[in-house]
Amino acid sequence: MSLTSTSCSPRPPRAPPGDPPKTSAVVKLNVGGEIFTTTVSTLRKIPGSRLADMFCTSAKVSTKEDGEGRFFIDRPGTYFGPILDYLRSGQVPKQHIPEVYREAQFFEITPLVKLLEDTPQIFGEQVARKQFLLRVPSYGENLELMVRLARAEAVAARHSHVLVCAARTEEDAAHCADSLRVLEANKRLVVKFGPWKAAPAIRDLLDSVQMDIEAQGYQVAYDYCSKKTFQPKTGAQEYFYTFRFTWW
Repeated sequence: MSLTSTSCSPRPPRAPPGDPPKTSAVVKLNVGGEIFTTTVSTLRKIPGSRLADMFCTSAKVSTKEDGEGRFFIDRPGTYFGPILDYLRSGQVPKQHIPEVYREAQFFEITPLVKLLEDTPQIFGEQVARKQFLLRVPSYGENLELMVRLARAEAVAARHSHVLVCAARTEEDAAHCADSLRVLEANKRLVVKFGPWKAAPAIRDLLDSVQMDIEAQGYQVAYDYCSKKTFQPKTGAQEYFYTFRFTWW
C-alpha cells in the first residue's frame, strides 16, 4: 500500500510591517498579555478614535506585533474586553466602571466615554466630588503636604499624626484664627483647608481627603483633635482634626 503525499497549500504572505490588514480581516490582539480575536471593522467602529487610527488604511499601523504575530497593545487587557463588547454590540459595561472609563478615554471611544459619564459612579466622581474639590483652594498641594509631614514623623514609629484645620466659610476661618496663631507661635505645623464656595460641609471635605490619601496606598483615619495633641481656643474645636497614618 503506497502513501500518497499531499502538499499543503502555501500560506498567504504576511502583510509587510506598517501595512494595516483589510477591513474585513480577522485579527488577533495581545492586550497586556490577554488575547482577543476580532475584526478590523470592529476596531475601526468609531472613526477618529485612537483605536481606529491604529488600524487606519490611510496611515501606517503604529501597533507592534508580539512573538506570535499578534498585534500588541500595551494596556491592561482586563478592561479591554468591555470596550470590545461595546464596539461589537453597543453593550455598556456594568462592572469596573472607573477602570473601563479610563481605558475608553485612552482609546478615545467618545460615545462610550459619554455613556459612562452618565453612570452614578463616574457622575458622582467627575461632576459632584471633583467639581467640589476644584473649589477648595490648594486642595492637591495640601494633600501632598499631609503625606510629607506624615512620612517625616514615621521614623521608628507605627503611627504618625497630621493636624488639619478645615474652615468652610470666612466665619469659620475667623473662629480658627486665634488657635492658628497659637500653633504658629509654638512652631506647630498645621494643614489648613478652606474656606470654599460650595455646599459640602467640613466632614464631606475630610472624607474626600481620607479617600484621596487612601487611593495612594496609605492607611489613614481622622477624628477630632485630642487634648493631648492640641487644645483649640473656645469655639474652634469643631474645625481641628487629627489624621492618623498607620504604617504597620
